[in-house]
Amino acid sequence: MAFCTQCGQRAGDADQFCSNCGARQGAPEPGAARPFTPPPPPPYNSGQDPLANVSPRTAAICCYIPTVGWIAAVVVLAARRFKTDTVVRFHAFQGLYLFAAWLMVQWVVRPMSLAFSYPGMHLDRILEGLLLAVSIFMIIKASRDEAYVLPVIGELAQRSSVEQ
Repeated sequence: MAFCTQCGQRAGDADQFCSNCGARQGAPEPGAARPFTPPPPPPYNSGQDPLANVSPRTAAICCYIPTVGWIAAVVVLAARRFKTDTVVRFHAFQGLYLFAAWLMVQWVVRPMSLAFSYPGMHLDRILEGLLLAVSIFMIIKASRDEAYVLPVIGELAQRSSVEQ
């Protein structure tokens, strides 16, 4: 498989012109500098684990990203790579439980706060700010490879992470 001498796009061995930029293809003139030819990409191996290059620290940090961390947590819990890594599984469960707490604020506390609101008193916003602060705190702890156990949900996460 050849590449265009001008733009680097893939070109057939018999092509005289690049289909992308129109540059003339062929053997370079004698004495001319050879253009850089990038190597072909490695073949895709469908049996390869897509999380093979993800470090445990990165996986743990992703579980605490506000609003979307639950997706990373589910992927980590479903992955074969982290099946026996109790620390990463702990972070995944704790991230899920933190997201569940956020949902409780959104679905239970906010409607109650709107129904029984006092001027200037927004309990749902205070709790959301607190949960955001806890998420940031946990991202920092996970980035330092520390398994900090949050009250209540951390204890649940510990129990869940050792169960198979």
